[in-house]
Amino acid sequence: VQLQAFGGGLVQAGGSLRLSCAASGRTSSNNGMGWFRRAPGKEREFVASISWSGARTTYSDSVKGRFTISRDRTKDTVYLQMSSLSPEDTAVYYCAESRTSYTSPHYSQYHYWGQGTQVTVSS
Repeated sequence: VQLQAFGGGLVQAGGSLRLSCAASGRTSSNNGMGWFRRAPGKEREFVASISWSGARTTYSDSVKGRFTISRDRTKDTVYLQMSSLSPEDTAVYYCAESRTSYTSPHYSQYHYWGQGTQVTVSS
């Protein structure tokens, strides 16, 4: 399984971006998916996750109400719509596939990772 994340870039504070994560190398997915991020000098941080069906989602407190995770199973793609961005959201964002069908905020529950896409929010 290969995951390719894209859609990052430079945006002003208060702006929006949509990240995409396209999967390849598999015939179908019954796995949950997640987004994590790593800011300079910080540990990798959970952002959001979505169940295999898309019916369940979870978010970190820091992004709840501003970010929305979704998936299109026909395209085998997961999205992260980010709004009201602040400089504190600056990080490399990674998508990942969960070992299970469910949502999870735990790094250890994910077994495939994308290469990351840089998001930079200017003040």
